[in-house]
Amino acid sequence: MGPRGQDDEQDVHRASASGEALPAPAAPAPAASGPGEPGSTGERGTAEEETAGEETAGDERVAAVRRVGAVRRLWRGGAQLAVAASLLAVALTGGAIALGTDRGPASVPVAAGAMDPGMLSGGNLDASITALQTHLRAQPKDYGGWATLGLAYVEQARTTADPSRYPQAEQALRRSLSLAPDNDQALAGRAALAAARHDFHGALPFADAALRRNPYSERALSSRIDALVELGRYADAAKAARTADARRPGVPVFTRYAYVQELRGDVRTARRVLEQALAAAASPGDTAYVATQLGQLAWNQGDQRTALTYYARALAADDGYLPALEGRARARAASGDRAAAVKDMETVVARAPLPGPLVALGELYEARGAAGDRARARQQYALVDAWIALARANGVNADLDTALAAADHGDKRAALRAARAEWARRHTVHTADALAWALHVNGHDAEALPYARQATATGYRNAAFRYHRGMIELATGHRAAGRASLAAALKLNPGFSPLGAERAREALEGAR
Repeated sequence: MGPRGQDDEQDVHRASASGEALPAPAAPAPAASGPGEPGSTGERGTAEEETAGEETAGDERVAAVRRVGAVRRLWRGGAQLAVAASLLAVALTGGAIALGTDRGPASVPVAAGAMDPGMLSGGNLDASITALQTHLRAQPKDYGGWATLGLAYVEQARTTADPSRYPQAEQALRRSLSLAPDNDQALAGRAALAAARHDFHGALPFADAALRRNPYSERALSSRIDALVELGRYADAAKAARTADARRPGVPVFTRYAYVQELRGDVRTARRVLEQALAAAASPGDTAYVATQLGQLAWNQGDQRTALTYYARALAADDGYLPALEGRARARAASGDRAAAVKDMETVVARAPLPGPLVALGELYEARGAAGDRARARQQYALVDAWIALARANGVNADLDTALAAADHGDKRAALRAARAEWARRHTVHTADALAWALHVNGHDAEALPYARQATATGYRNAAFRYHRGMIELATGHRAAGRASLAAALKLNPGFSPLGAERAREALEGAR
């Protein structure tokens, strides 16, 4: 694989084998206007775009507002009330207000012709969006500008945990395609948007259509790998990664190639490819992103010292990069530095209240057990429900998030319904594990066992999966296998979960 710089693309999470990183925002601030009328006071689209889908989304938004309102009542007077209030504002406006950054909009020159999509790699996303809106007000028929704006909204949703940007992204991308049907930039953008909404079946045909127009589109090549991975088509994903590497080698492709190898149990190749990607990093954003992936890979193997070294390198490149801060929190917790872990994770959820960090912080509070920690933990779990409601109101499939969070910290029957629904859509190691665990907590252990085995069948080295399998094996009378799975989980990563690791130790001791 030959080294290359990055293109201006990253998807929602490492679980989707994300590509390059734009620096994460430092704190909430007013964002720029919507796609329909760039720079307009109301931050709305055109009348046609604004009314499209309004009736179908209305009931969902009302439900989302009610869910967030319940969290607000829980948190009245609390330090994180501002986050809930911001999310409530997003739901009430249907996406007219977004959480932005505290980096003030820079003065960005606006060209008279088509807008360069590479501007998104500059680092200040809000400034880029402002410049795009100014440009599109003057050049409303620039289909490339609309496509770039749509992708900018997808990225803004990712960096701010604000799913209300997704409908605006869709509007902008549709506008681009109305101006130039089948332009590959907008088709690749639709693929990225579908993946961000966890609609991987929808992402694949958009990526394929973009590649028919431009076989060397890095964004489309990357989104195609993501979709195949998240549909559980790992052999096809490996083939797609090799094709992408041959056509557009670079950081986005390298990181996806590595993740496919990790899912298949080849940690050595995954590490080698990521190290090559880090050597090819051409910007602080590249460095932060790839170093974080190396940290995550090390953490999965229980190597907390190496993980912390990589997270430190990522934060040295971009001290506001939240995935690195989240990873450092998990590694610190696994290393026994619980106070520092709590502080890091509190920073993460204050700026991006996504389900994974919220659950992790809640479990850190539970594990700490100080006065008021049980209530603090419940607040984190309640906000997961609020985020899921908002995500669904904006077209995001949140069943996997629901299954993972609710199985241990919510409505167990809702967890099982969500896990079954997600398994009906796609068969991945992650959905198999989520369904196995949801079945287990609902007392259906015999049904759970084949899914737990399927979750570990590819060789993917994940301690939580081994823990879940071990508990299910014990519950079904497979005591020797259960002890082996629990021991394997703790050997692989003794600090894989603030609560799960301790429960694994207790179960292993009790099974002897």
